[in-house]
Amino acid sequence: MSEQCPNCLSRRIGKNNYGKKTAGVVGVSAGAYGGYAAATAGARAGAALGVVAGPMGPAVGGFGGAVIGALLGGASGASAGVILGDVLDDRVLDNLRCLDCGYSFSADPDSRDDIR
Repeated sequence: MSEQCPNCLSRRIGKNNYGKKTAGVVGVSAGAYGGYAAATAGARAGAALGVVAGPMGPAVGGFGGAVIGALLGGASGASAGVILGDVLDDRVLDNLRCLDCGYSFSADPDSRDDIR
């Protein structure tokens, strides 16, 4: 890493990634809630399709639909949250931290790869 601490001039730099971590947690929570809503619809559809499988079909189909809906919702929410958090870390927050003095700072705007 070519970054240097503006406070003590050390080259031992780490990343905080607070935006990525926070947005990832929020994304999982929102995705899980959305997954729960989708799971309810999936459970109903699974139960309706499970009727064909016999007496245990509705229960198994409903549970399977709920699990799949929750997993898909949580995964998509986490992915979206991490992507958003990564952008926040790079563009808004002081994401870099000196490992020697503890000073937090942003990357030099000239050293960033601009997306055009």
